[in-house]
Amino acid sequence: MKQKMITCDKTLVNNIEKFKSGESYNSYKFMGCHMNKENGAISFTVWAPNAKEVYLVGDFNNWDKNSHPMMNVENSGVWNIVTSDIQEGDSYKYNVVGCDGLSRLKSDPYAFFSEIRPNTASIVYDLDKYQWKDEKWQIKKENIIHNQIPMNIYEVHLGSWKRKWDGEFFSYEELYEMIDYVKDMGYTHIEILPITEHPLDQSWGYQTVGYYSSSSRYGKPNEFKAFVDKCHENDIGIIIDFAYSHFCKDDHGLYKFDGSPQFEYQDSLKAENIGWGTAHFDLGKPEVNSFLISNALYWFNEFHIDGIRVDAVSSMLYLDYDIGEWRPNKYGGRENLEAIDFIKKFNEHIYKYTQNPLIVAEESTAWPMVTGPTYKGALGFTYKWNMGWMNDTLRYMEMDPVYKKYHHELITFSFMYAFSENFILPLSHDEVVHGKKSLLDKMPGDPWQKFANLRTLYAYYMIHPGKKLLFMGSEFGQGLEWRYAYGLEWELLEVEPNKAMKNYVKDLNHLYKNEKALYEVDNSYDGFDFIDPHNNEQSVVVLMRKGKKAEDFIIAVINFTPVVHYDYKIGVPYNGVYEEVFNTDDKSYGGSGQTMSGSQLFSHKEKWHNKDYHIKIKVPPLGVTFIKGKIDIEKINKIEIEKTEKIFIGGKSKKDSVELIRKQQL
Repeated sequence: MKQKMITCDKTLVNNIEKFKSGESYNSYKFMGCHMNKENGAISFTVWAPNAKEVYLVGDFNNWDKNSHPMMNVENSGVWNIVTSDIQEGDSYKYNVVGCDGLSRLKSDPYAFFSEIRPNTASIVYDLDKYQWKDEKWQIKKENIIHNQIPMNIYEVHLGSWKRKWDGEFFSYEELYEMIDYVKDMGYTHIEILPITEHPLDQSWGYQTVGYYSSSSRYGKPNEFKAFVDKCHENDIGIIIDFAYSHFCKDDHGLYKFDGSPQFEYQDSLKAENIGWGTAHFDLGKPEVNSFLISNALYWFNEFHIDGIRVDAVSSMLYLDYDIGEWRPNKYGGRENLEAIDFIKKFNEHIYKYTQNPLIVAEESTAWPMVTGPTYKGALGFTYKWNMGWMNDTLRYMEMDPVYKKYHHELITFSFMYAFSENFILPLSHDEVVHGKKSLLDKMPGDPWQKFANLRTLYAYYMIHPGKKLLFMGSEFGQGLEWRYAYGLEWELLEVEPNKAMKNYVKDLNHLYKNEKALYEVDNSYDGFDFIDPHNNEQSVVVLMRKGKKAEDFIIAVINFTPVVHYDYKIGVPYNGVYEEVFNTDDKSYGGSGQTMSGSQLFSHKEKWHNKDYHIKIKVPPLGVTFIKGKIDIEKINKIEIEKTEKIFIGGKSKKDSVELIRKQQL
């Protein structure tokens, strides 16, 4: 077969130099497969620095391993061929003759599309055909301050949200049904478990091969773009999980790509992730930096995603994380120094080259300053999953109520560090697999108590500072653990307890979106007041969330036992009339009906819980009541002004204090 070759141009040479220096942040634009629409030729470029020879093989040449040799561009270790023998839709791989003399058929690390498993070839694909329609969403996103908006995330695995009767996956287009559901339920974002191409369904996508290829399980890349576009049309943001800490070791993937440790560490102690049976990226290698940073930017720029969640950040930060034998860094510590530098660089460049991104860390240790700008010494993430809150809360909720008074700190301790990072509260997929049971099944007691406890958990999680994340199926009280190979138990919605739970979560979600107090000041004690954290004997907690304006506040009274409390006194901040705006024990949600709906709760001028006023309420069993005040705003504003004008220095008023400061300065 005769092939048409075109010599590499100067542009490619310059791009290769940046790639090899670790400073190429759009390397997907010249690496991999690219079509020249003017002459019909297609360029293929691959990094294989220690390869002896590289050939392009595929359907077009009957997988002849030697018919299309690639050129080592200026001996850079980057190989290229331009040919018109291949066309869009054809499958291809690289025959890499490694430094050990062995030939390996490798998928394209930069492929935009891949065959569906168990096949593993890359596919020539044109990404540029899709026309975006989300300009309105992009304009809206420009001025968002993430900490000041509601963020309620619905975490999904696309392959098991629903399945067809024959076990086949829903396509991206068929999953538009999910978008309608999420919008109706009141969620603000969808977070998708990795959709990058992966060979093993059981890995849920976390053991990736095709970092630039959306999984063919659900359709083509431009069909995924349309899915994202549809989400934006419905005011729903998209976050995608990525595993940059490790990659799978399948023969067609990145592992020993050119016969040597190319993407992974040379040091075997650092290269091998024994716990997962995978390999660690060499995060100190410039070309790996170019590959991974370009990858994140690719998904933001080409697919218009709104955020990424970086999985297992702890395994990147620590040399001894789940790998057995390890070697200390040059200072004798366990920190992975090049990984720290990479993470900061990674986050800096995402912020530099994308519009108002969300970058979320799953970091399970007490590493300080995970969130915040790198110039202040932080790692640069926007948010961190609050794993401590999740572990303490679920441990507490799983207890029989009779024992909870002895472990009250589990439900209150998180407030001591709630603002040390920008947190997301995760009730994620990891909590409902591997024998951990579903969230409903974790709850103690008989069936009624299980649902009541779950409603209480969700209300507590909603009033707690931090953005929210709930895994699919948990919103209607799925009974079984999550099963990646099956759809959710949607048939449960024909049963009243589960139907009521779904409606409860829907109403709770909309309450969250409508009440500024629950999200507007989410990263400061200015938005929080622990009215009474000390009642461990009755296992009742009273707290208040506050918005920017004085009138935007909501009080939650949380009862973790099945005992009803009548005439229960709670402190309130202002004189006025209060009312119950939401109660988890409402009969429509499957509760016992111990509510105060329609009742006016008049404040009394008597200090209680360190407040000037108090009200008396009915506290529902295994439930939560949310209370708001009908108050004189002008009077409140006057009180607040008087408070702020009382700045004391040695007992003096603001006017006297200013004069004292002036004299001291003189």
